[in-house]
Order: sequence, then C-alpha cells, then structure tokens
Amino acid sequence: MTTETAPETRSFEADVAKLLHLMVHSVYSDKDVFLRELISNAADACEKLRYEGLSNPALLGEDGQPRIAVTLDADNRQLIIDDNGIGMSEAEMAEALGTIARSGTKAFMEKIAGAKEAEGSQLIGQFGVGFYSAFMVADHVDVTSRRAGADSAATWSSDGLGTYTIAPADLADAPARGTRVRLHLKEEATAYTQRAMVERTIKAQSGHVPVPIFLKETPDAEPSQIADGAALWTKPKADVTAEEYQDFYRGVAGQFDDPAFTLHYRAEGLHEYTVLAFVPETRPFDLFDPDRAGRMKLYVRRVFITDEAQLLPRYMRFVRGLVDSNDLPLNVSREMIQESPVLAAIQKGVANRILSELDKLSSSDTDRYLKIWDNFGAVLKEGLYEDFTRRDALLGLARFKTTTSAGNWRSLKDYVASLRDNQTAIYYATGPDLDRLASSPQLEGFRARGIEVLLLTDQVDSFWVTGGVDYDGKPFKSVTQGLSDLSLVPLLEGEESAPAASDAVNGFVEFVKATLGDAVSDVRTSERLTESAVCLVAPDHGMDRQLEKLLAGAGRLDAGAKPVLEINPRHALIAKLAEADDGDAALREDAAHLLFDEARIADGELPVDPRAFSARLTRLLDRGLRSAVG
Repeated sequence: MTTETAPETRSFEADVAKLLHLMVHSVYSDKDVFLRELISNAADACEKLRYEGLSNPALLGEDGQPRIAVTLDADNRQLIIDDNGIGMSEAEMAEALGTIARSGTKAFMEKIAGAKEAEGSQLIGQFGVGFYSAFMVADHVDVTSRRAGADSAATWSSDGLGTYTIAPADLADAPARGTRVRLHLKEEATAYTQRAMVERTIKAQSGHVPVPIFLKETPDAEPSQIADGAALWTKPKADVTAEEYQDFYRGVAGQFDDPAFTLHYRAEGLHEYTVLAFVPETRPFDLFDPDRAGRMKLYVRRVFITDEAQLLPRYMRFVRGLVDSNDLPLNVSREMIQESPVLAAIQKGVANRILSELDKLSSSDTDRYLKIWDNFGAVLKEGLYEDFTRRDALLGLARFKTTTSAGNWRSLKDYVASLRDNQTAIYYATGPDLDRLASSPQLEGFRARGIEVLLLTDQVDSFWVTGGVDYDGKPFKSVTQGLSDLSLVPLLEGEESAPAASDAVNGFVEFVKATLGDAVSDVRTSERLTESAVCLVAPDHGMDRQLEKLLAGAGRLDAGAKPVLEINPRHALIAKLAEADDGDAALREDAAHLLFDEARIADGELPVDPRAFSARLTRLLDRGLRSAVG
C-alpha cells in the first residue's frame, strides 16, 4: 500500500539544531562511536518489546526472537541497521528524534564544542544524544519504523542541517515490526561499508549486548551472526576477560574510559540476583544533574524492565551497571516494582556490598581507591547527610585534605590516631578554596598546638558536619564556631604561652565592641589567633559561617546571625591601639571599623561599606605618612 500524503517538514528544537551542527562539522577522529550508539538503541528497543510482550504476547506475532541486522551497501554508499524491537509511531518518532529528553544538553554541548579531538568520542552518548552521532558519518539519515501491533509505519528523514520530515511509509518497504535506520554515508566514511571494519567495530564495542547481531555484506546476501546475544552478566566471573568487561562497561555506561572498579557477583539465599556494577575512571558529565538520578538498569530473568528503578541511593549515582533479579515478578508495572519489598531488599544488599568492596579496595589498593575518591568523594559524602544507617561505613571510606597532610588524603582513622593530648573533638574548617582555607587566621592557634584540622571544600561538607556526626566517639567541631577550647591542649615545643591580656587591651576590646554596635554580636579576645590581628567566628550557638553563606546565597536564609569579632591581644598593632589615649578617639574609631573590615576580607567577604572603608584607609595612610615625614 502506497500513501500519497506529502512529507511534513519540521524544525528541530534549538538545542538539537546546535548539537547537529557540532555533529555534522565534527573533527573527531574516532567516529566509530555512532555504530555503538545505534546498536545500543536497537538493543533497547528489542528489550522493551520483550517486556511489553509479557503482558501482550500478540505483539511478538510469529517473530518472537529479538535480533539486530547490520547491512552493508557499498554500491549505494549506505549502512542500514534493522531491529525487530518495539518500534515507534509517527508521534513517538517526532518526540524521540526531534527533541533531547534528558537534562544536561547545554553542559554537553559546551563540553563537546571545546573538547580536544581525542576527547570527543568520550562525550557522545552521555546525555541521551547518541542517535545524532550518526551525522558524523552520514549526510542524510532515514528512519523507518512500525510500532509492534500497529498497521501503519512512518519515515523520518533529515540531512542534519536544521529540519526533518515525517511522512507515512509504504508498508511494503517498512519493517514488519521495529525500526530501520538507513545512513547515506559521506564520501569520507565509505569504510563503514567494508565487512572487516564494521565487524571489528561491532565486536569491540557492542559484542555483549543481550540481543543477537547479524551482518549482511550486501542487501541480497545471507546474514551471518557475529554476536550471540549472550548476556555477559550470566556468565561465571572466571569466564569473563578484562577486555569483555571493558567493552560491556562502555556500552552500558555510555563512556569510553576504562572502569576504575568492577563488581560482578551472584547473590543467593532469600533473594537471588546478579549484579554487574562499574565505577567509572572519569566523572560522567551528568554526575551533578539536579535530579541526581541513578544509572543502574533493572532486569528480571534477563528481561530489561527499567533504568529508573533507583537501585542505589542517590549518593551512589556514579555507579553504572545492572541488576538481574530472579525473584521480581515480570507481569507487574514498572511503577509497582519500585514499591516491591523484594526490590527494597535488593537495593539494600547491593548498596551495602558496593560500600564493602570499596572499603576492601581502600586497604588493598590505596592508589586506585584514592583516584575513585578524588572523582566521587563529594558525591559519596552526600550520604553522610542523607543515610544515617550507613554513616559509619561512609565515614570509614571518607578521605580528607588537612592542615598537616601536605596535600595528601587522610582517613578519619589516621586523624584519630594523631589526636593531641586533651583533644576531645575532630576539628574542621569549611570554605570554597583549599589554599585560602589553609591560610585562614582561625587556624593559627590550632597550628601552634599541632592540632590537625580537616579542610572541607565541597558544598555538602557544610551540611553533613552539622548533623550530630561523630567518629570513634569524637564529635566534629568547626574552628569558626563558638568559643574554642584550645587552652586544654599544650603548645608545641618552642611555642611560647601568651600572657594574659592587659587592662589596656581589654579596654580597647570594649571600645571596639561599643563602636561596632549591632554589626557584631560580640567582640572578645581570642585563643585562636597567634599571628593575625583579628578574625570572625560564629556565635557560640550559631550556624557555621560557611553554611550560613551557602543558605543565604540560595535564598534560604533571610538574615544570618551577627558574627563575633575576635581580637588577638598579643598582636603589636592591637597593643599600639590600646595604648592610644582619648585624644586619638577618631583614630581608634577608624581602627575599630577597619579591623572589622579586615576580618571580613580575610573571610572572603567585602567590607560592610566599601566607600567608608576607603575613606578610613585613606585617613589612616595620610596620618602614617605625615608622621613618617615629620
């Protein structure tokens, strides 16, 4: 049956149009990725049909075996990929091929536009844009599809230059079920019509998809099977090579790096399931997507069910792979599966096992573990805030930069082993920059006593430390919060104990407090400071200052608590100001405000009133120059 309906021309979404421009003008040398992406899409379509066929066997008809066929047509410079999967209706084609559904498109395009040639192939496929990689090798793509059970088909066509057409297809030329992707190859891409090239690429990149793959050297040739569709995870671990794991990981994770860590095991007992999980070697670009969705796939007896089952806690979303259960029902909706107690038990078991294996790795191969922590520690620490039941395990895995670590990672076990006499807390400082944090004036007194301080620079650090966390019975305490108890810890050898503040200094402190008024909650002498004149800290029962800044920046805090200004009574400047008589009231008043602004600047903030700050500083410099000249 032939239709006379004219094709309808439509424009791509703006993001797709930009992406296609990048693909069409791609200069990446490794273009093989397009074949992996198209075969992966075909395999997903076959798996979706197998799932829907459980409740509606009529969809399978007489062709119940899933398959993918790749046909070479050198005479016409074409490459065709067929599958007998679920297929698409005309509306579904417009949605799937005219828009980008997954988040992160803008970030993806920024990355791919600025990527080096060698990095390009690692970017394709990580944001749900794998189909469009076909335009790296084709100057025109036709997609003809018939949804299972439908009596009509449609063809989508585009040259990748901004528009596409959709029209009903001639059923005589359409698949009986499934999708056919026909690539009209560019002249420089004719190698993809050669059997050796295509077969080698498919075996290397897609040899372990759970659907058999057949290859035809010409449109009229008999197909030969080049991949058996045997699910890799069903094989004994001893029978799988490192290369096979690597190939499978790249397909399931949409990445082109190597797995930094592989976990393959079969759980038996109350529930039976197989797990094949990978930790990537590099950070996936969707790692910090706002939805924080996991990327683990759920199978039931080798039938793909969903990749939205949230099989792991959100703070383990960097893990890629799958779980194949023998116990979950096949005839239940994907929504109801999420509520299944069996799935809850699987989720618990898989999460605990991954954390346990990471803990073993941290002891057996420290360097490899630290690379994983360097990439994903900030994400794992979200669990310290969210997952009370696994907090102890996560604290054991956590690694930190500290004031004594010389830039190396330290565990809390290492920290506790180095506690100073009379030290009863684990001290930390939070901030956005490691170098600035390490030079914070609030750390001076801790350094003088040899007290190690954790330097926490991830945003999540400001949250989990406030949740009543302790390690080995030691609470976490901010160096910028409340009164310090440094006097209990002896100074290091060679450090001199400071004398008590003089009456003049105490009087100056009271003067500063009165001068600043409501700008601060208190002004007091400091045990924290040994070199700097002043610093700011949070009130005794106030919020940590970095957390306060984060909440205020996110619009979740209208007004923070007034800070405490601490003054170093042993600093030469403070001593000079304390000795100034009442005749220098103007100087002392300017000095009080400048000291407060100095503390704010050291804390990464602007002066309260930049113009007034400039005027006071000018007056002070003028006075100093007059004294020097005179």
